[in-house]
Amino acid sequence: MGPVLAGVLQLLALTGALALVYVPLGTYMARVYSSRRHLRVERWFYRGIGADPDAEMTWPAYLRALLAFSAVSVLFLYLLQRLQGFLPGSLGFASVSPSQSFNTAVSFVTNTNWQSYSGEQTMGHVVQTAGLAVQNFVSAAVGMAVAVALVRGFSRSRTGELGNFWSDLVRGTLRVLLPVAAVATVVLVACGAIQNFSGIHEVGQFMGGSQQWNGGAVASQEAIKELGTNGGGYFNANSAHPFENPTPFTNLLEIFLILVIPFSLTRTFGVLTGSARQGYAILATMGTIWLGFTALMMATEFAHHGPALQAAGGALEGKEVRFGVGGSSIFAVATTLTSTGAVDSFHSSFTGLGGGITMLGMMLGEISPGGVGSGLYGILVMAVIAVFIAGLMVGRTPEYLGKKIGAREMKLAACYILVTPALVLVFTAVSMALPTPPNSALNPGAHGFSEVLYAFTSAANNNGSAFAGLNANTDWFNTMTGLAMLLGRFVPMVFVLALAGSLAGQRPVPVTAGTLRTEKPLFTGLLVGAILIITGLTYFPALALGPLAEGLA
Repeated sequence: MGPVLAGVLQLLALTGALALVYVPLGTYMARVYSSRRHLRVERWFYRGIGADPDAEMTWPAYLRALLAFSAVSVLFLYLLQRLQGFLPGSLGFASVSPSQSFNTAVSFVTNTNWQSYSGEQTMGHVVQTAGLAVQNFVSAAVGMAVAVALVRGFSRSRTGELGNFWSDLVRGTLRVLLPVAAVATVVLVACGAIQNFSGIHEVGQFMGGSQQWNGGAVASQEAIKELGTNGGGYFNANSAHPFENPTPFTNLLEIFLILVIPFSLTRTFGVLTGSARQGYAILATMGTIWLGFTALMMATEFAHHGPALQAAGGALEGKEVRFGVGGSSIFAVATTLTSTGAVDSFHSSFTGLGGGITMLGMMLGEISPGGVGSGLYGILVMAVIAVFIAGLMVGRTPEYLGKKIGAREMKLAACYILVTPALVLVFTAVSMALPTPPNSALNPGAHGFSEVLYAFTSAANNNGSAFAGLNANTDWFNTMTGLAMLLGRFVPMVFVLALAGSLAGQRPVPVTAGTLRTEKPLFTGLLVGAILIITGLTYFPALALGPLAEGLA
């Protein structure tokens, strides 16, 4: 079997598996977030934090609860790292430096999981399990809660209430993420991923010296790292490490975990709004972009330019031979079109155009299918903009799901789509203009610029992957990427929740002959075009200086 055919078969198997679970998982999540019943274990959590899960919240109250929870999480994780040297299970590692503790705390709380450190040489068992793994669950649940709040904004009318943040957080964690992650952990252990709390082992001689390997609760963290679109690896090599990702089957399983909740949330959206066809329209938009990017990535990485690539059957530099070009290409697209950031190959070693595709996937806003929760609310904001554009084109009042899209809604949507590009471009420009930060780039010229651009694109979009040539463990990059992650996560959430509150307060608009049918293929095409054009106009000049210049050289 040729490598191209193997890659295509993997893509078909993955698509079939996602289609198989789409309806049951999406419907289940809709029931989770609409149920009035609280489990006993959930009531324990509510009593512990002093929250009333039945109290409805307006969007400012929902936002305050979200920000308060996230602020406490950042502080807890920061202190846990700073005190690591005094904790049991530290494996002899010292406390983490202040700038790196800040960066890592912000990174995991914002669902970014950017890592400017080598996990197996920096973090002990307590920080990994009680700190990082816990944030893998709750940061994903926060994203799902915001998405559900926006969906309630579309489905409710003449009210300012969007549900209860604490209830949404606890249910998303305990009823959705925890059970699926537990099953995935068992499968990963059965396939060879490690799960233990052993110390550091000497495993023999390597290049004249001894080599050391760490144990750890790797499989359980790997499962939620992918399922929650987190991405932070136990080891520096991330999902290219055989302890995290042993076989081609586990590679495909991890891609499935990355995509399954973001795609299935479109079904949840359709059920909660009372129109499954609206969910299918959003799914079609996500699927079109995802399949298009995957095909484009495989084409660029299988292109045989020169005798070395012809002999290897593709661009194998920086890729695991266990997974090949096909598996690595599918993983790279999945991880950058979502907010995962996990890698099973190194994007800096992709072809110039292939590296550009990974960047463009993040620049789209990670909405195809996007991160857990963030992908759904991101694409719904784009749908609001597409409806407004359609209204301007035909001279009718823009409406979406029975809600008028007026000046207030468009201002909030416009602010949402402008925040992240502004962060990416401003931070990149400042870093390249100052004398010291560019020295962190390993490569000169266009590729060095791409390393810096990729770093801030990844941070502001809460992705977490990196072009491996950049030394990001400096005070400048730890601080600046930390700020980019904070602002890139929470400022857009402010606009999303404000938009949800504005929509929930409206009266529903009756459907007429002039209403744009947003469940039709025509709207799907319009939405795909709006996403690509808006992103292209925003980022094309920066891409032209980096990956496009390199790829066309």
